Amino acid sequence: METIVNDFTFNIATANGTGSQSSNLILLQSMFEMGIPVSGKNLFPSNISGLPTWYIIRVSDDGYQAPGDRTHIQVLMNKATWDNDIASLESGTVVIYNSDVKLPVERDDLILYPVPMTTIARGLNPKLARMIANMVYVGVIAELIGLDGSILDSAVNKQFNGKAKAIELNANAITLGREYIVENFEQMCPFSLEAREINPESFIIDGNEAVALGSLFGGVTMLSWYPITPSTSIAEGIIHHLPKLRSDDDGHLTCAVIQSEDELAAAGMVVGAGWAGGRAMTCTSGPGISLMSEFVGLAYFSEVPGVIWDVNRVGPSTGLPTRTQQGDLSMLYEVGHGDTKHLVLIPGTIEECFEFAWRAFDLAERYQTIVFGFSDLDLGMNPWICSGFDYPEKMDRGKVLHTQDEIDAIENYGRYRDVDGDGICYRTLPGSGLEPILYRGTGHDEDAVYSENPEVYVANMARLKRKIDGARTVLPQPILREEPEMQVGIIYYGSMENTIQEIDDILEATGLKVSQCRLRSLPISPVVEEFVANHEQIIVLEVNRDGQLYGILRKELPIDLVPRVHSVAFSDGLPPRARKYSDMIREKLLEVMS
Repeated sequence: METIVNDFTFNIATANGTGSQSSNLILLQSMFEMGIPVSGKNLFPSNISGLPTWYIIRVSDDGYQAPGDRTHIQVLMNKATWDNDIASLESGTVVIYNSDVKLPVERDDLILYPVPMTTIARGLNPKLARMIANMVYVGVIAELIGLDGSILDSAVNKQFNGKAKAIELNANAITLGREYIVENFEQMCPFSLEAREINPESFIIDGNEAVALGSLFGGVTMLSWYPITPSTSIAEGIIHHLPKLRSDDDGHLTCAVIQSEDELAAAGMVVGAGWAGGRAMTCTSGPGISLMSEFVGLAYFSEVPGVIWDVNRVGPSTGLPTRTQQGDLSMLYEVGHGDTKHLVLIPGTIEECFEFAWRAFDLAERYQTIVFGFSDLDLGMNPWICSGFDYPEKMDRGKVLHTQDEIDAIENYGRYRDVDGDGICYRTLPGSGLEPILYRGTGHDEDAVYSENPEVYVANMARLKRKIDGARTVLPQPILREEPEMQVGIIYYGSMENTIQEIDDILEATGLKVSQCRLRSLPISPVVEEFVANHEQIIVLEVNRDGQLYGILRKELPIDLVPRVHSVAFSDGLPPRARKYSDMIREKLLEVMS
């Protein structure tokens, strides 16, 4: 039997609340420490415990990070999904299952490893048998695919944070799982691991913790938040790291954290702290943005800086709270009643989650407005291999006046007077003793005096548009992968970055070579218009139903370029799979070229 090395996918089917996450992270960490490119996807239910959960681990020497188009090794631990999990498998799949469940696996085209995992676990600790059984399958997998024992021990120690009793119990379960395979089966697993050279600077982290760390290094001074999946761990990450990263010589924290009564209040606190000169932020998901919209509009019109991170889950309404999507993009760009437009930063990698988190504060103060960070559940809550962070060298506080001499140096100073022609006005901060500090969310003239004069309103709105449009070349610019002779280009954004290379390889194998443009911010850079102009056909690839970026491009591109642009949008709550999207791209191109 031919052995397939470092190119296969696990699907581990368990029930939520049984402790399987620890087992799966140990597997992931062990393979990472062997230098093997690996990624993990946690598909968990939106309840506390009991419902089915799946964990997908992709092993790929090519660095592919999408879930994969098929399962090569299936672990069965959950009676509720047993039949469906088996029915979905292709011939030749390795199936490791808990034989104590006493359900049949009636397929002779699968490679079967029945193991009495509950019985083994009860022999170690009857009270914790349900959880310990998960560690038995770790040992089974380790023995079958050649997972390094010493590295596995190190991962167990790391997962249980040096707690001796927990380490010993779980290590024993892993050992018993290994021994059961050796004693009861001849080795016939067609999949195996080989160690690769590891980057000593790399580590595993999820996007939400990267955002939390980036926010701390960006100088956040006030975090207001209300818990909502999948953004909660941003706030928890900030709280966890505060004592070490943000305390003064006397041990006092230099960042306030307030858990508000709801999302609306959290947004109001951001506006208040931003007006007072703080670097303020909150984190939420789509339903929270809906509630925050009135305060976002206030900050836009009164020109108060603040940062809001949206970790996108599936909507509308409560939707699928623990699944991933790119369905909030158009809402973030224009949230608020009346004519509004916002700066949106869209990371596609863990490194960018950190970088954009600290840059968001600089941009918010530079442009005196709300800046959105736009992530999603896949990027935010799943673990990814990271090669390191780019740290800020200094803060950009924007046009803040600190002394009367600075005010006197500006001819005819007014809070909303544009003296530099870039749409950005100078401001003072409360507590500085300088005037004026009045900000208005109602109609106002250049001196912040209330006004309903139509000409004043038109001029003010034109200035706000000029200010936001001026950020198009300052925000993170698109990343291009193109060659002049390619006629087809793909525009995409966010966590699709982690699937695009596999999509590209699949397309090229069918004879279709494409250029790529990864959008990293809104409003759209002029680079995007140039990219569209350089290609005969453009596919806008996104993880939502309606093609939201496609709609934005149709509004903002020159009218003669619009016919070149076509939407390929799909969302089922799962992280994007390369084969699905590459098939849709080919179908769309056949349609538009026929």
